[in-house]
Amino acid sequence: MVGTDRNGNGGGDLGFEAQLWASADKLRSNMEPSDYKHVVLGLIFLKYISDAFEAKREHLLRDAADPESFYYVQEEAARYAIAEDRDEYLAENIFWVPGEARWSHLQAHAKSTDIGKRIDDAMIAIEAANPRLKGVLPKDYARPALNKVMLGELIDLISGIAMREGADRSRDILGRVYEYFLAGFAGAEGKRGGEFYTPRSVVGLLVKMLEPYKGRVYDPCCGSGGMFVQSEKFVEEHGGRRGDIAIYGQESNYTTWRLAKMNLAVRGIDADIRWNNEGSFHRDALPDLRADFVLANPPFNISDWGGERLREDARWQYGVPPAGNANYAWLQHIVHHLSPTGSAGVVLANGSMNTQQSGEGDIRRAMLEGDVVDCMVALPPQLFYSTQIPACLWFLARDKRPHRKGARDRRGEVLFIDARKLGHLVDRTRREFSDEDIDRIAGSYHAWRGGADASGYEDVPGFCKAASLDEIRGHDHVLTPGRYVGAAAVEDDGTPFPERFAELTEKLDEQFAQGEALSALIQAKLRAIDVP
Repeated sequence: MVGTDRNGNGGGDLGFEAQLWASADKLRSNMEPSDYKHVVLGLIFLKYISDAFEAKREHLLRDAADPESFYYVQEEAARYAIAEDRDEYLAENIFWVPGEARWSHLQAHAKSTDIGKRIDDAMIAIEAANPRLKGVLPKDYARPALNKVMLGELIDLISGIAMREGADRSRDILGRVYEYFLAGFAGAEGKRGGEFYTPRSVVGLLVKMLEPYKGRVYDPCCGSGGMFVQSEKFVEEHGGRRGDIAIYGQESNYTTWRLAKMNLAVRGIDADIRWNNEGSFHRDALPDLRADFVLANPPFNISDWGGERLREDARWQYGVPPAGNANYAWLQHIVHHLSPTGSAGVVLANGSMNTQQSGEGDIRRAMLEGDVVDCMVALPPQLFYSTQIPACLWFLARDKRPHRKGARDRRGEVLFIDARKLGHLVDRTRREFSDEDIDRIAGSYHAWRGGADASGYEDVPGFCKAASLDEIRGHDHVLTPGRYVGAAAVEDDGTPFPERFAELTEKLDEQFAQGEALSALIQAKLRAIDVP
């Protein structure tokens, strides 16, 4: 198996996903990441569904040969007939993989000159056998510009993933690889990559704050489906079952929609993800859906969203959003799709918290007076691949009365969290939240919200503040957390002020002296230069 560490967890310090990424990226050569992405992710998907199919097939063959099994038959030919019964696979939500599309067949022909055509034929056969994958899989591996030697080497590389693992373990490993590669390609593509991928730590924070244990989860601009993957993972990690949540989404970019469908399939997640090129505003594919949870990272500050054609739309409960910016259209679209007790977490540009332009301040005031704003979180810079625009999180709630044991009535109150100083740099350009950061932010929200497992909430100067609607009115309905949380408390080391003042004055005098010495040195160096 590729890259297993000594604990069997995969990958040592660097992680086997990182090792695979480095190897795959080396094979890319001069190919653009935006093109290479589909080549690699398509093959990982093919490996996943083939592994799942083969695991079920081996299980059926074992049962057919076991006299104690319901499937037992004496004739060997009959055993193989059972193993090739399509209904056995479909009953367990396993994709049917025709013989010519199975990974073992492709691996055996990895060095063939026609390997590109064989992969295309495999993708076509899988789509034909599984109608829900129609139009999802990439089918341009035979194009002349694609290096066939590189394809063969990629097949060899991917062949090592999850070898000799059980079906569940194999699915988890391949899912992790798929997710890691999505992040890698988002980073490599920069701004374009951010259009389909929300950083994992941001998604993790949204999910941990909303806690989508059970119910309907919706994302109106779902990208590659990361919100759904993390939601399912959260449910499983907290004792729930896959399927406790029903997943709905919409995506206007066809290529990104295909990535989402594959991403969810690799994780074994069944979801209703709709595509249309008109988008959620102009062709709401799920008009009657009322979701228990909405998680969304809409594109920031979109100016060409066609708002002038939607002036009378029923979704604009709090005011008509300006045609030149879609931020408040997204917020109201999301509130419209919440169930009576639903809640939402939305990533938006910082400007949405304080803008007064084109009626946006009036909409924000109406949302606050309508008491649907639950919590605001200011984020640190450099979290996103696609933009350096400062961002924030809006948490919305249809009904802030207590709906769970121990919860408190939050009506007339908003929690403000300033998380701008949290996170750590993972490279020169991008920052991530640690698990501790996520726990601190989400823990403050849960404590304020109340519940059986929540500890008591207290305001923390410089970090969090529960503000009344009257306080917010006093700030002209501006929602920037920094206005409310104040400055962090400064530790008192016990030194009397006169003594501390004298120390600071002495240090300042030293710095002035150093500055004068440096200035003199620079002037001497300049005079020594022989200028013709």
